[in-house]
Formats: sequence, structure tokens, C-alpha cells
Amino acid sequence: MPIVTIQVTREGVTPEQKAALIKGATDLLVDVLNKPPALTFVIIQEVELENWGVGGLPTPEFRKRMAEKLPG
Repeated sequence: MPIVTIQVTREGVTPEQKAALIKGATDLLVDVLNKPPALTFVIIQEVELENWGVGGLPTPEFRKRMAEKLPG
């Protein structure tokens, strides 16, 4: 009984996108591990942006710094 947890920032992931993630994760476990879809659980957790960090920075600050480095 595999359980897959997908964490994304809460930034408008649509129900259609969530359905695609669930199907894709389920199909991957069927293809790679031969797990039955009826026993495969997929959990999508949406995390507030201020609770997500990357590169030692809160995500909004990280994105700001990365945008400043882009040419233009």
C-alpha cells in the first residue's frame, strides 16, 4: 500500500492539475513497482508560501533575488 505525498506551495494549483498529479504518481507506481492503483494513495499538501524556503531563504526572497539576476 504505497502512500505518495506531494507538497506544493499554495499558489493556485487547480483541481485539474491536482488530478493530473494524482494520476501521474499512481501510474508511476503501477509502471515501476507493479502496485495496484486501488491500493495506492496520493496526498497533496499545499503549504503557505511563507512556510517554504529554498537556498537558505524564504521563497519570496529567493525568487526576488533570482529575478534580480535575470537579464533584462
